[in-house]
Amino acid sequence: MSVIRSAGLRGFRATVAELGGDAEEFAVAAGLPIGALDADDLLVSDQAMALVLEIAAERLRCPDLGLRIATRQDLGMLGPLALAIRSSPTLADALECTSRYLFVHARSLSLTLEPDPYGDRGVTALHYGVRPGVPILVQGTDLGLGFLHRALRRLVDGPYGLRSVELPYRPPGSASAYEEFFGAPVRFGRPAAILRVPSSLASRTVAGSDETLRRLALAFLAEQSADGGVALEPKVRAAVQQLLGTAAPEIAAVARLLTLHPRTLQRRLAAEGTSFAAILDDVRRTEARRYLTTTDLPMSQIASLLGLAEQSTLTRAVQRWWNTTPTALRRG
Repeated sequence: MSVIRSAGLRGFRATVAELGGDAEEFAVAAGLPIGALDADDLLVSDQAMALVLEIAAERLRCPDLGLRIATRQDLGMLGPLALAIRSSPTLADALECTSRYLFVHARSLSLTLEPDPYGDRGVTALHYGVRPGVPILVQGTDLGLGFLHRALRRLVDGPYGLRSVELPYRPPGSASAYEEFFGAPVRFGRPAAILRVPSSLASRTVAGSDETLRRLALAFLAEQSADGGVALEPKVRAAVQQLLGTAAPEIAAVARLLTLHPRTLQRRLAAEGTSFAAILDDVRRTEARRYLTTTDLPMSQIASLLGLAEQSTLTRAVQRWWNTTPTALRRG
């Protein structure tokens, strides 16, 4: 499952309320945690987030919902990436660090500069995309491209010369709503979601750039990127193995080893389809088999090495894991 920071839903609750709807009802229908409506750093399914936008747009009969939400968002929703973007000297630098570190916010999204699809050498295509195999849904794309458009205006402190907008679907409502939002021609049914911008835009100075802040932000993002493509589950497993027999294998202790808040650790594991309890149980199971089949350690000592309070707890666990007793497993 690919995940996205819940900050991507900023403005959803307020927009839905303005339209007379119930944001929590739509979240439940999409399988999205209600807590994601009011928090920035929950990791949630990107498909569930896209789905909640589609459900709300349909039930509220609001075909331009994504664009409406985009007007309530700003760069701040990107967290640490926002600081690096705002501090960049030019838009080329801002776009480069966005392309490199966008996974910190959403792993399935991409932002790339490509040649103009119409061959105009004075125009560059800013391509907003999703990973292969992910369906392109209208409201999520509208929100993403709308956010990008507004962010560019903020970075250069005004119009940036948008030539036209390309969208890979037919308008669900009035095409004029799109042209009013973007202030430029919008073409539908195109191969990709694109903002066609002047090639010279890359050299434009970012309003409020700060090289010192930029270096600090990039250093922080680089630390995160070192683990960006690595699942948390193996790290938790290794930490549990390290703690077994020496300290209580509790989630708080593991979180300290990984410099994470326990709730953050749980949320990230849930996004990977597992939990701390499941990992702890699996590590204990693996270690129990090893101790029982390759050593002559007393049962009470094995229980202690597994972080179990009593030998009877080990007996119940072995019964649950293999439907036998520790003694029978040791005998083979």
